[in-house]
Amino acid sequence: MKPVKVEFLFDFGSPNAYLCHKLIPAIEARTGAHFEYVPILLGGLFKLANNRSPAEAFAAIPNKRAYENLEMQRFITQYGLTRFKFNPFFPVNTLKIMRGACAAQRLGCLAAYVDVVYPAMWEDGKNMDDVAVIAATLSAGGLDVAKIFELSQDPQVKDMLLKNTQHAHDRGAFGSPSFLVGDQLWFGKDRLRDVEEEVVRVALA
Repeated sequence: MKPVKVEFLFDFGSPNAYLCHKLIPAIEARTGAHFEYVPILLGGLFKLANNRSPAEAFAAIPNKRAYENLEMQRFITQYGLTRFKFNPFFPVNTLKIMRGACAAQRLGCLAAYVDVVYPAMWEDGKNMDDVAVIAATLSAGGLDVAKIFELSQDPQVKDMLLKNTQHAHDRGAFGSPSFLVGDQLWFGKDRLRDVEEEVVRVALA
């Protein structure tokens, strides 16, 4: 089978994107695919797509909110993602850590950065909008805090995040987690199985 690239449009603020992140290594192992993590700003994408977060969109629909929570718990149970803990600071302004993701990508350490920030957000319940908390978290994870912080303020890095977000919208995305195999888009953690099937189809084509 030929190798297939899957673009994973992610923002650390999405709990469902975290759940997908935990399952991606197994999909890569089964299929030989490579998931390319593409940092986007979810709030910016919502504005471009005239979309809202589920928490906001379903605020006045208690049964829908209850079902969304039930569906998430079923997913967690099904895949044994028991370390997940809903962040008490949700919704977290993720601008700083998403710019940090772009900086880490420039520095060649995005994978390590993601593996440090995701648990901080969705296992340890940290306030990842707080600069001191971010710095301590990255330092504890062995990352170069000074370099990441400095590069995060670079106009080109800031522009990179904006361009990623605009490009995601231009290709049809309206939220996260979103996945692209070529020009084919899938949205949501419940579409991971479809993404894997498409990877296998493309690899065998």
